[in-house]
Amino acid sequence: MQGVSRRLGHQYIKQSSTSISSFKSIYQLHDHYNGAENPRFASTLATKGVGHLVRKGTGGRSSVSGIVATVFGATGFLGRYLVQQLAKMGSQVLVPFRGSEESPRHLKLMGDLGQIVPMKYNPRDENSIKAVMAKANVVINLIGREYETRNYSFEEVNHQMAQHLAVIAKEHGGIMRYIQVSCLGASPSSPSRMLRAKAAAEEAILRELPEATVMKPAVMIGTEDRILNPWAHFAKKYGFLPLMGDGSTKIQPVYVVDVASAIVAALKDDGSSMGKTYELGGPEIYTMHQLAELMYDTIREWPHYVKIPFPIAKAVSMPREVLLNKVPFPMPVPTIFNLDAIEALTTDTLVSESALKFDDLGIAPRKLKGYATEFLIQYRKGGPNYGSTVSEKLTPKSWS
Repeated sequence: MQGVSRRLGHQYIKQSSTSISSFKSIYQLHDHYNGAENPRFASTLATKGVGHLVRKGTGGRSSVSGIVATVFGATGFLGRYLVQQLAKMGSQVLVPFRGSEESPRHLKLMGDLGQIVPMKYNPRDENSIKAVMAKANVVINLIGREYETRNYSFEEVNHQMAQHLAVIAKEHGGIMRYIQVSCLGASPSSPSRMLRAKAAAEEAILRELPEATVMKPAVMIGTEDRILNPWAHFAKKYGFLPLMGDGSTKIQPVYVVDVASAIVAALKDDGSSMGKTYELGGPEIYTMHQLAELMYDTIREWPHYVKIPFPIAKAVSMPREVLLNKVPFPMPVPTIFNLDAIEALTTDTLVSESALKFDDLGIAPRKLKGYATEFLIQYRKGGPNYGSTVSEKLTPKSWS
């Protein structure tokens, strides 16, 4: 009996070793075709987009669109609107995050069960980036920051990280679409360091992936925006709003939902948007003063301004930049007095006439007045239905 058991044991071990060797050969073949033995690959992006979008279902959140998108920067302002639009048509969205486990929590509710997958990663670790990109066939980069910290400079966040993602996506071999979200006004000659870094990122990405799509949105307006919210908060707290220069700088603000729709529209096409750059500005041009008037009108407060010449505004903003890496504690986040943003405001930021726009993606951007700025009613004193109205702003002279 013991002899029989011994023979069966040897036979089992032999079969197991055969199975293990076959598994090893499969994994080696898999690694070979996925770049483990080839450190750098030529671009393999598809030339016809992602094909028919809704592969199974009626097109809602319980469908299967065939898109598995890794959205870097998904926990930011634009990210939540993009994730929502991707998820509601049945896409699986991989959400890399580097901070607290709470940071991507609000995104999980936007998709069906298991469709929104938060994944902790380190943007400075290549293996970590490869892990969050491994299952994806679409990569969208929203990473960007309009101020520096002690740990991350403009160049690293806005340029080097974007270039690193493009290199890894190029090696991946299964990425169908790559979309880089830059900024309107990004140029090597811009007075803003952030906009210069964004321009360098565009150049680096298109050098690695000529088929990549670049989106350049203007200043985005929405519930969590970084312009009307700080303005309204400052105006309510201090009773006035500082205007840099004389408030005559022209911008072309855009509703954040329209920018998310433009990115999704580029994914839905037949590949016609690949290798192209789109400038996404709203339908109206505002001066900074006019945009501030819109903000005051929405929060129902009488406008009070203090016009600050650019040299003085830069001098007020300078101490944070000087002390940033010289003190042993983090500096406060700049809002109104952000030196780099003030530098950007010294020139107009408008969509160029010859650029590809929303129209080329089949989207009609919405005007700001109304729904797009409705979130500002939270700043009305006494509630959303309280405050001065247009009739109360009329002077007795206008009655006659």
